[in-house]
Amino acid sequence: MSSRNNDDLQQQASEHTLGLNPVVGLRRKDLLTTARMVLRQALKQPFHSAKHVASLGVELKNVLLGKSALQPAPEDRRFNDPAWSQNPVYRRYLQSYLAWRKELHDWIGDSNLSPQEISRGHFVINLMTEAMSPTNTAANPAAIKRFFETGGKSILDGLSHLAKDLVHNGGMPSQVNMDAFEVGKSLGTSEGSVVFRNDVLELIQYKPITEQVHERPLLVVPPQINKFYVFDLSPEKSLARFCLRSNVQTFIISWRNPTKAQREWGLSTYIDALKEAVDVVTAITGSKDINMLGACSGGITCTALLGHYAALGDQKVNALTLLVSVLDTTLDTDVALFVDEQTLESAKRHSYQAGVLEGSDMAKVFAWMRPNDLIWNYWVNNYLLGNEPPVFDILFWNNDTTRLPAAFHGDLIEMFKNNPLIRPNALEVCGTPIDLKQVTSDVFCLAGTNDHITPWGSCYKSARLFGGKTEFVLSSSGHIQSILNPPGNPKARYMTNSEMPVDPKAWQENGTKHTDSWWLHWQGWLSERSGKMKKSPTSLGNKTFAPAEASPGTYVHER
Repeated sequence: MSSRNNDDLQQQASEHTLGLNPVVGLRRKDLLTTARMVLRQALKQPFHSAKHVASLGVELKNVLLGKSALQPAPEDRRFNDPAWSQNPVYRRYLQSYLAWRKELHDWIGDSNLSPQEISRGHFVINLMTEAMSPTNTAANPAAIKRFFETGGKSILDGLSHLAKDLVHNGGMPSQVNMDAFEVGKSLGTSEGSVVFRNDVLELIQYKPITEQVHERPLLVVPPQINKFYVFDLSPEKSLARFCLRSNVQTFIISWRNPTKAQREWGLSTYIDALKEAVDVVTAITGSKDINMLGACSGGITCTALLGHYAALGDQKVNALTLLVSVLDTTLDTDVALFVDEQTLESAKRHSYQAGVLEGSDMAKVFAWMRPNDLIWNYWVNNYLLGNEPPVFDILFWNNDTTRLPAAFHGDLIEMFKNNPLIRPNALEVCGTPIDLKQVTSDVFCLAGTNDHITPWGSCYKSARLFGGKTEFVLSSSGHIQSILNPPGNPKARYMTNSEMPVDPKAWQENGTKHTDSWWLHWQGWLSERSGKMKKSPTSLGNKTFAPAEASPGTYVHER
């Protein structure tokens, strides 16, 4: 595989992974209904349709005569091969495709449908036209070059990969070579031990690597939808290692991968388990309170826990860091395009019948939300070019999916529908109502400008829900790259602003831009809230909570 092609795949993967949103509504039934609605529109508005057919005819004549100015969008990397712009046959093929696609979108955009129907129509037309892209066919110039370079072997390799995916990957192109990594050997290798385990989680304590540590420890809470080692992926991308180098006593939760037997686990189950872990961390470190970090659904869980502690009058969490977490679920994105009462109820019913929601099912749904980045580029790479799927740690982690228990999935759907965290006492967990204005801990909120899963405007609105002092930071990257942002990347940027106006755009307009990683800014914020320095402990755990299995523990291996 050319290194450029591999780099492209890796960049797209970094931008679009962690896309497991349990509330995404996308059913085959909804897509077919929209497709039928689009076809009916052609019959209902014959003059409107005829006008666009004529317009397409004019553009195709220009293409044929070499007068068309149509070209792909600058960010569309599919047509980077020089043949598409320099070879007259290929250029006409590409421009005919672009003219057809543009006219279809113009036709639906100009129709007399409602705005929501028009958005859904665009989505379905996009699915169809992206599938029929010239780059996805054997006429792809890169595939033809590859065929001659390999003496035809690329076709045999591609057919072999296709057969393997039909049998082992539900017919979807493999995004990664899953044999290339092993958790505990090549990923998740920072030194530590499981110091506590209950039915829901394992608590991993990491071995300090500095002579002194801050008195107040940090407990990291990953999403329940993914495995925890995204925080300890490789030595250079490990947030755990960065914390240890910053003199922070570091603990991470590793959630259990639930089966049908755990179908009744809900949000309160996870919070009860987390409360036990918090008490173990304070017992081991001798600190009366801790700092916490939560990402995605782990951020929702941490927030609900802090609301629960506030209701009880407990000050066990000194400061909270939220990464790409949406608490105010008013979403206006493609993610919510097909979400309505019916699809949400259908999703709940489906997971209750199965007992769990499969992570692989969520991944498949999300892939069809962004087919060029998550399906067709692998189709070209694996089948047309005959290359092996890429070897990439982030993709391995993203494909190492977990399940969600039906009750917790139901809780997340109800939260999405009713948006209870924006109103005092609208959500109840573990027997107490939650009012986030009563949470007075300092909060650090991070979002990403290119994040399609948890849009930064929604993260910003969520950051304003707390009663204490909140710092909001905007990273110039996508969902996963916002989390995995080690210092030293020349392209990394982030923005800060000490004010928190109501409008996110006002915050952005008056923000201060910084180069390098937000990790460095967060390091300063966290150290101010981590207490005095003391000598590092010489051993992990304590008499009551003795170290057991070495990290990454046992729950992470459960499939």
